[in-house]
Amino acid sequence: MDLREMQEIIMKTYFAKDSRRGVLLTLAWFVEEVGELSKAVRTRDEGGLREEFADVLAWLLSLANLLKIDLEKVFIDKYGKGCPKCGAIPCVCAEV
Repeated sequence: MDLREMQEIIMKTYFAKDSRRGVLLTLAWFVEEVGELSKAVRTRDEGGLREEFADVLAWLLSLANLLKIDLEKVFIDKYGKGCPKCGAIPCVCAEV
């Protein structure tokens, strides 16, 4: 399954609810899930990591759907040829 297919599944499943909730509240849910992922990373909770990565992706897809953003396209446009700064794969930019 590619990213576009994932985005379509989330669209079909949640778009009506997401539309009623609106962009700002959907963003709030996304941020909450990122916080839960952060906790799972810090505690190395393997089950939590799997669940929270899936949740973060689902909420990101929901937010993109509300804003009419094709995540696969924008990702390919920016990162499809490697690092957007140096153009290399792997990135050879100096660490900051």
